Amino acid sequence: MADTIHLLSNKANRDHLARSIAQFKAGRTKKRELIGEEEETA
Repeated sequence: MADTIHLLSNKANRDHLARSIAQFKAGRTKKRELIGEEEETA
């Protein structure tokens, strides 16, 4: 909860998150592996 409050605490963060959510909903995202994940699954 504290993380959410922090992320929404200023307009720049809110705007960036809104754009990111819109891109996700529009299907304009790329799936990427996390660093080190390929080692764990190998």
